[in-house]
Amino acid sequence: MSKIFSYNLKHLRMEKKVTQEEVAEVLGVTAQSVSRWENSTTLPDVMLLPEIAKLYGVTVDDLFKEKRIAYANYAQRLFSIYEVSRNPEDFLRAEKEFQKLFDDGKGSLEDYREYGILHQYMMHDCMKKGLAAFDYVLDAEKDGDADLYWRTHRQKLLFLSQMGRKDECIAEQRKRVEKYPEVPEEWISLIGAYDNAGEIKSAHDCFLKAKEKFPKSAILYVYGGDACKELGDIKSAFENWERAIALDPGLCDAKYSMGFCYEEMGEWEKAYAIWQELVEDCKREGLHIEMQYPLELAEKCAKRIEK
Repeated sequence: MSKIFSYNLKHLRMEKKVTQEEVAEVLGVTAQSVSRWENSTTLPDVMLLPEIAKLYGVTVDDLFKEKRIAYANYAQRLFSIYEVSRNPEDFLRAEKEFQKLFDDGKGSLEDYREYGILHQYMMHDCMKKGLAAFDYVLDAEKDGDADLYWRTHRQKLLFLSQMGRKDECIAEQRKRVEKYPEVPEEWISLIGAYDNAGEIKSAHDCFLKAKEKFPKSAILYVYGGDACKELGDIKSAFENWERAIALDPGLCDAKYSMGFCYEEMGEWEKAYAIWQELVEDCKREGLHIEMQYPLELAEKCAKRIEK
């Protein structure tokens, strides 16, 4: 085994076109130590093996194999590991090594290609895991926590739409509305599906029908206000958002919609007041992390007001 190891060390160094002195400097040892490793006189400390493997763009296991696959660099080796394992930790290791190459200006076109594939694989892995997580909640809460169920359902619709399945989401949600016409959340989800697809007129038409059936559904008016805003009817947008808050004072979605709309209109004082209100809401609920976002928005508005 030591002969195989020594043979690999020598040939890896020669492939990399570096001297024993250069290897020694990187590893913090003497050139004589490197020479002894390559001649099977001694073996390096086990703690050095990961650094040696990294230096030559292989894994520790590769150092002891009779046959090994050559890689241009350590990042490409880690990419191959993730390609097989699909383990997020392996993704992060490869991502880190590729970034080092790019930051140092040493990335080849092949490195950029594999970096793109790395993220492509991760994207698909994340999509599968995300959908599986949503389905787990939906199956578990079908007859349980209604609020959690519907928030998850709408989030899944958004996720699927972002994956390019907008038409499928609309068609499926329309069937659900036809099957359960007296369930307000089904209508709200359909409005959301239209909105996700950019079909704002359809979202607004659906809202007008739904609000006649469910005049006390607060979240419905948030979606309605958003649709009105996108259609340029700012007056109706604010009326709907204010209606949502009147029905549910703790509904932050409506406040965010109002705040961003005020910003777009250049009414920084009014936007600032909204963000400050959200900061206070978060404080009361003990949501100190969530509080940072409206706080940052308020600070930006304050700078605008000073000008």
